[in-house]
Amino acid sequence: MNDLDPTLAGRRIVLRSLRIEDYRAWSEVRTRCRDWLIKWEPRPARAPYPVEDRPTFAARCAMRERERGLGTGFAFGMFRDGVFLGESNISSIQRGAMQGAYIGYWIDEEAAGNGYVPEACALLFRFAFEDLALHRVQVSIVPRNYPSRQVARKLWLRGEGIALRYLEIDGAWEDHVRYAITAEEWMERRDRYAQLWFKEGGAKH
Repeated sequence: MNDLDPTLAGRRIVLRSLRIEDYRAWSEVRTRCRDWLIKWEPRPARAPYPVEDRPTFAARCAMRERERGLGTGFAFGMFRDGVFLGESNISSIQRGAMQGAYIGYWIDEEAAGNGYVPEACALLFRFAFEDLALHRVQVSIVPRNYPSRQVARKLWLRGEGIALRYLEIDGAWEDHVRYAITAEEWMERRDRYAQLWFKEGGAKH
């Protein structure tokens, strides 16, 4: 595995960095699912929908490459059998006394409900704790986003309460339920994750 550009393989899906040649598939999903996704995405009030043309996508890929080089974030496209399904990421990596990060994700509406997001998160947890040597990762979810909260339940994440007016989502300051997992909890659950979501009992590719 290339430490600066890792590929993470689960039972059904593969996570890898997005490249410019992924633009057409990425754009098709983003356009088709715009109304479904926008209500969950950070965006100031009255802000236009972000530009998602090919040059902007290329700049975004370059920015993600810089983040990987700096060790501040790792963003992945989610694929099954070569078909683009969505994105997942480890962001805002903090070292020092914190050794923590945040996890985020989105998925094609047509692919939702098949357990791909929990599998992607399990792969991100393994990468975060075993390759990046982080101590804690957390996920923040709008309380009314029940499908995303089901992801946290399927991953046995520990709830840490509600952060009031945590992020501006589609123009409104939304509360978020905070979930987390630490390295100690990862070690306790790793075999359970492996049985459900990793190939060959957890081998990395």
